Amino acid sequence: MSQINDPKVAFAYLRPACVLLTKEPTVANVETLGEQLKEIHDASLQQLQEYVLFPLRFVLKVPQLKKEKLVQAVAEALSYVLEKTCVQSWDTLHDLFSELCLCLCSPTDPGKPADLSEELKSALLRCLDALLHAAYGDIVFKLYEPIMLPGLGAAVSLLLALGEKEKSREVQAAALRCLQSLILHCDCTQEHVIPSSDERCSVGSTMASFLPGIAMAVSRIITGNLRQGHAVTVRAIKVWCGSVGLVMEDAQLQSSKACETPSQELGRIGQLVVQRAPEWVKSTAGKLSVLLKKIISCTSAHRHWRVRLEMVELADHLLVACSQSLRECVGLLLEALVGAVNDEEPKVRERFVVIEKILADVLSENLHSLATSLPRLMRTSNDQKKLFVLKVFLGYFKVLGPLVSVVLNSAAHLERISKALMQVLELDVVDVRIVEERSHGESLERSSGSVGSYAAHIPQKHFLYFTDEKIFSVLMEICRTLGFYGNIYLLTDHFLDLYRQSLVYRKQAAMVLNEMVRGAAGLAMATGAQCLDSGVQGPSASQEDLKVAAVSIMEEYTSLTNWNLITTCEETDGDRQDQQVTENTSFLNSNIWQLCIQLEGLACLAQALGRDFRPLLMTSLYPVLEKAGEETLLVNQAALNSMMCISQACGYSSLKELINDNSDYLLNDISLNLQRLSQHPQAPRVLTVMLAHSDSSLLPLIRDVVQDVLMALDLSYNHSAALFCSVLHALMKALARWFPVSRCRTGGSARSKTSTDDFNCRQFLLDYQKQKDLAEGVGIEVDDTEDLEVPPASEGEDAEDICGPDEKSELPSHLIITKEVAERCVHLLSDPRLQLRLKVLEVLELCVYVLSERENELLPMAHRCWPVLRQRLTADDPLAVLRAFRVLCTLGEACGDFLRRRVSKEVLPRLTSSLTRQAPVSAKAGPVYTHTLAYKLQLAVLQGLGSLCQRLDLGEADLDAVCEACLPYLSCRQPVRLQEACLSVFQHLIQVDPDTFWFTLNELHCPCSYTPPHPDLPPIQLSGMGRPRDEYSDNFYFCLQ
Repeated sequence: MSQINDPKVAFAYLRPACVLLTKEPTVANVETLGEQLKEIHDASLQQLQEYVLFPLRFVLKVPQLKKEKLVQAVAEALSYVLEKTCVQSWDTLHDLFSELCLCLCSPTDPGKPADLSEELKSALLRCLDALLHAAYGDIVFKLYEPIMLPGLGAAVSLLLALGEKEKSREVQAAALRCLQSLILHCDCTQEHVIPSSDERCSVGSTMASFLPGIAMAVSRIITGNLRQGHAVTVRAIKVWCGSVGLVMEDAQLQSSKACETPSQELGRIGQLVVQRAPEWVKSTAGKLSVLLKKIISCTSAHRHWRVRLEMVELADHLLVACSQSLRECVGLLLEALVGAVNDEEPKVRERFVVIEKILADVLSENLHSLATSLPRLMRTSNDQKKLFVLKVFLGYFKVLGPLVSVVLNSAAHLERISKALMQVLELDVVDVRIVEERSHGESLERSSGSVGSYAAHIPQKHFLYFTDEKIFSVLMEICRTLGFYGNIYLLTDHFLDLYRQSLVYRKQAAMVLNEMVRGAAGLAMATGAQCLDSGVQGPSASQEDLKVAAVSIMEEYTSLTNWNLITTCEETDGDRQDQQVTENTSFLNSNIWQLCIQLEGLACLAQALGRDFRPLLMTSLYPVLEKAGEETLLVNQAALNSMMCISQACGYSSLKELINDNSDYLLNDISLNLQRLSQHPQAPRVLTVMLAHSDSSLLPLIRDVVQDVLMALDLSYNHSAALFCSVLHALMKALARWFPVSRCRTGGSARSKTSTDDFNCRQFLLDYQKQKDLAEGVGIEVDDTEDLEVPPASEGEDAEDICGPDEKSELPSHLIITKEVAERCVHLLSDPRLQLRLKVLEVLELCVYVLSERENELLPMAHRCWPVLRQRLTADDPLAVLRAFRVLCTLGEACGDFLRRRVSKEVLPRLTSSLTRQAPVSAKAGPVYTHTLAYKLQLAVLQGLGSLCQRLDLGEADLDAVCEACLPYLSCRQPVRLQEACLSVFQHLIQVDPDTFWFTLNELHCPCSYTPPHPDLPPIQLSGMGRPRDEYSDNFYFCLQ
C-alpha cells in the first residue's frame, strides 16, 4: 500500500487517533496511532511532527498514567517518529531528553535507574538514542553548554549505571550506545552531525567534567564479568576510547578555549566546569595510564577476537589524536597493538623508528594476524578497503626487510601467509567465453614482428574477490618482495608443495612462484624502501640460487600431468578418440588459466636468468611452441607472449632468430615425436609455429621433417588428417611467403596487350577481313599446310638430340615439397569430413600459387586435381563450394585458357544457373539475408566470375550465359555488395569484348540518343532507347560510362 504524501490528508487521517489518545491514553490507542504513522510518508510526517508528538509526550508527563506497557508503547511510537524525522526545535529536544531520562530514573533517587522491565528500558534507551540522532543542525550542541551540566551529568550517571549494573546484555549495550552518541563517537550507519573545531572543543570542555566518572565506570565494565558477553565489552571499549579521545585530544588542548574561565553568570554551575590546563592534563594522563594498564591486561588475552580488534582501534585512535597529552600511555598503547591477534595496525609502520628492532617482533605478530584476517577482508570489504589492507600487508614486508627471511623461518608464519595468498588470488573461472574463443593462424604471423608488438594481447585475469587492477598489482608486488628478501630455496619448496597438494591452490601457487622468482632477481622492485635492517642491499638470492630454483619450477610446470591438460570439449587427437569428455566449463577454464600462468612463469624464469636461460631452452622452448599452436585463444596468446619475453631475455632480436638458432634440436624432437604420434600428438603444431616465425633459411633443415609429416599423414589418415592439414597449410603459407611468385602465366595476353596499344584503324580492318575469310573457309588449306611445316633444325643440333627425350632441370626444393603436398590434397579432397575438405582446399590454393611460376609443373597438377575439384564445385556443401570457387579462380589466374573447356562445360552452367535461381530471392530479402551462406556464395561467385572469364578467354556463348545470369544483379533492389560485385563482372566482360557488351547493354537500356555524324548516314535505332527510368538504370549507366 502506498504511503500518504499530502500533509493535509495525513493530518485528517491522524487527527482522530491523536485526539482519542489525548482523551483516552491507552495501549490500544497508542498502538493504533503507531500503525497509522507507518502509513504516512516521511516528508509529511516531518511537517506534522509537533502535532504527533504532543499526545505522546502528554502521556509521559502525567504521573498517574505511567504504566509500563503504556510507556513502552509510547516509547516505541516516539522512536518511530524520531527515526523518520528531524528535531528542529531546541525546546522539543530538551523536553524530550528530560522526559525520557525521568522515565528511566528512580523517582526517589534520580541518580539511579528505576526498577523497570528490560523491555521498557530497551525501548526508552532506543528512543533516547533516536532523539540524539534526530537532533538537527546546531541544536544538538546546546546540550553541551555549561548551563546544561547538571542535567547532562544526571543523564551520564544514569547511563553509566545502566551499563554497569544492569543484568540484561541488551540494555547494557543500549545504554553504552547512548553514551557513544553523547560523546560524538557513534559508529552506526546513520548520518551524524559533524562538529567544527570550535564545537568539538566546546563539547570536549563539557565532557571533561564527566571524564573521571566515565573512565572509571567504563573500565569496570571492560574488566568486569566475562559472562556479560563480548558485545558489551566491545561497546564499553568504544565509549572509553571516544570519551578519552574527545577530552584529551591534542588539537583541543592546544587551543586557548580549553582553558577559558567560566562565566560569572553560571553561578554555582561554574564550579562544575573543568579548565583543561597543562597540570590537569598531566594529572589526568597519569590516572588514565593506570586504568589503561588494567584494561590491556584483561583484553590482550580475551577469548573473542572482536575485543582484541577493538583494542587495536582504541590504540590507533589515541596514538593519532592524543599522542602528546597521553605521552605516558604510548608504551601501553603499543603493547595493545602487540596483543592484537586478528587485525592489522597501520600506525605501527609509522612509529617503528621509535622502538627500533623491538618492532620486528611486533610486526611479525601483526603480520600473522593480518594474514589470518586477509581472506575475510578480501571477501567482505570494498575495493578501496582491500587495496588499503594489502598496502599495509606489503608495508610489513618492506619494513621488516631482510628480517622477512627470519620471520618466514617460522612454520606458522609461512603457512599462514601462503594460505592467505592462495585464498586471495583465487581466479574466477566461470566465463564460458574462455573455452569458446579460438585462435587462428593469422595471430602467429601478426606476432612475428618486434618483441613489443604483442604486449596488448596479454590475457587479463579475472579474480573472485576483487576487480581493481591496482589490487592485483599490489599482490604481485607482495610476491616479489617475498622473493627479494626471503630464502629462495625455502619459498620455492613450500609453494611447489602447495602446487602439488591441491588443484584448488595450483594456479595461485604458480602466480606466486612466477613473481617471487622475478623479485628474487630484483626485477620490478621499488627502490628506496625503508626497512629495519638497512645494511643489506639487493636481493638475497645469487644467480646460481636462481638457476636451481628455476630448473625445479620449470620441471614441475612442463611435466606431462601439468602440461598436457584438456582445454576443449572436443578432442581430435588419436589418443583421446575413445575418451568421454564431460568436463564442465569451470574445469576447462581452470586448465586454460593454469597453462596461461605456467607459460607466464617460463617467461618470468627467462627474465630472471637473462642470457643464463639459454641452456634451458633445450627443455623449455619446445613445450612453449606446443602451446603457441594451441587452438584455445588464451593459451595461444599466453604462449606467444612467453616466446616474446624469452626471446628478449635471452638476447635475441626477434622470434625468427630465436627459432632459427634453436631449430636443430627442435626439428630433431619433432622428427622423433612424429614417429610416436599417439604419445606426442602436439608435434605437428610445433612445426606449424616454427614455420610461422622462421624464414627460407629453415627450408634445408625441414625437408626431412616434411617427409616425416607426409609419411605420418599417410599412416594415420583417419585419426590425424585435420591436424596434419593445419601443418601443411602453415608450410604452404611459409613457402608462399619465402618464395613470392615473380610472374604468373596469363591467358589472353595478346588481347590485353592489344587493348592497351593505340588504336590502329588499318590494322583493325585487315584483322577483320582475315577473320571473315577464316569464317567462310577461305585460305584454311594454306594455313593448315603452313602450320604442319616443321622448321629446319639448327646447325648445332644432331638428329639424336632432336629425337631424344627432353631433359628436365632439377626442381627447387620448395617446388618439390609443393608437388608432394598437392598430391596429398588430391586424395584428401574426397574425404567425408567437411572441415577437412575446407582446410585441404585452402592448402591446394596455396599450392597453385607456389607452382604458378613453373607452368610445366602446374598444368599436370591442375589436370590431376580437376575431377575432385569439380565435385567440390558442383556437388558439395555450400561452404565447400565457396572455398572451391576460390581455388578455381586462383587456378584460372595461373593456368589461363588451359581450363577453358573444362570450366565452360562442367562448371560454368551450374554457376550461372545458381546465380539465376538465387537472384529473385536476394532481391526480395531483407538485411538479415547478408548473413546467410547463400548470400556469401553469391557474392564470392560474382566477385570472381569476371576475372575468371577474362583469364580463361571464354567463348561468346559462355560470355552470353554469364551476362544473362548477372543482369538481374544490376537491379537496385539487390544488396549493395552484390550490385558492386556484378558491376565488376561487367567491367571484366567489357574488357574481353567491349563492342558486344556495349551493344547488349544499350539494347536493354540506352541512356542517351546517338546522332549520325553525317546526314546521309541512317539514324541509329537501339531497343533500349526511350525506355523510362527503372531499377536497372543507374547501374547500366555506370557500366556504359
